[in-house]
Amino acid sequence: MKKLIPIIAALLLLAACGQSYEETKRITREQRREAMRKDSAALKVAVMPTLDCLPLYVAQYYQLFDSLNGGVRLKFYNAQMDCDTAILRGRVEGAVTDLVRAKRMEKQGLKLRYVAATNAYWQLVTNRNARIHQLKQLDDKMVAMTRFSATDLLTDRARDSVKLAPNQVFKVQINDLNVRVQMLQNNEIDALWLPEPQATQARMMKNPVILDSRDVKLQLGVLAFREQEMRRYARAKQLALFTQAYNQACDSITKYGIAHYRDIFIDRYKMKKQLVDSMSQDVRYVHARGPRQQDISYVEQWLQKIDTLKTNVRNGNK
Repeated sequence: MKKLIPIIAALLLLAACGQSYEETKRITREQRREAMRKDSAALKVAVMPTLDCLPLYVAQYYQLFDSLNGGVRLKFYNAQMDCDTAILRGRVEGAVTDLVRAKRMEKQGLKLRYVAATNAYWQLVTNRNARIHQLKQLDDKMVAMTRFSATDLLTDRARDSVKLAPNQVFKVQINDLNVRVQMLQNNEIDALWLPEPQATQARMMKNPVILDSRDVKLQLGVLAFREQEMRRYARAKQLALFTQAYNQACDSITKYGIAHYRDIFIDRYKMKKQLVDSMSQDVRYVHARGPRQQDISYVEQWLQKIDTLKTNVRNGNK
């Protein structure tokens, strides 16, 4: 009998451990389900470390989104194409993107609602060692951009303005902004399009800017949401509150200036204080409103031109 007592005790201990393990698995499953439920209820927006996304970071930092039932979750990406993939596949309801990317997604069948035209702009930066100071010097040079995006359109416009043929400027698809900057630092690219604050970083390294997208009078940045989702009552209510918070954040940035949000830049943009303080403080953010018709028309004409060229190539036409 004495020999049986330790055996029984050991069996009871094993049983208790087994129950504890099963209980842990059950709790873990419940936690996963609860996390999925909360994520599904939240309004998810794809963002990048670019200046046009700052109102979203400010609204989140100061808890302006807290009035939304389900809240807002910002999903971070370093490449615009990744943001677009997220909204195309329904992993997010909204994304900060550009009109070219957005209109191309609509051509692929995704109906979008344009909530805001952002103040996004791009600068064409050249490698200081390449000694390119004019657009015509892009002949036989590589330009980093993203296909079917604002930077693709801007490259064509810059090339055409100095009457260079398409085969005289080599467009290189580099989607990740951090990779573009690294290529510039390593002298692996002749020229590249950069938004802010990456453009400021490039200028601080003494790389010249030969074109600013603001000079061509195009406003191409947008904040767009999946139309089908926004037609749901709960989502429509979320979007209305989201827009209010967005507008409040825009007012705050315009009032206090970029430097006031230095901590956000250091945390979200991984920027050093010196770089933040070097950025232009003359930045204005306007309340949420849709893109201008003239910008939409220009983008649609460019996309139609690209489609026509592709069709001609397939058919063997010049």
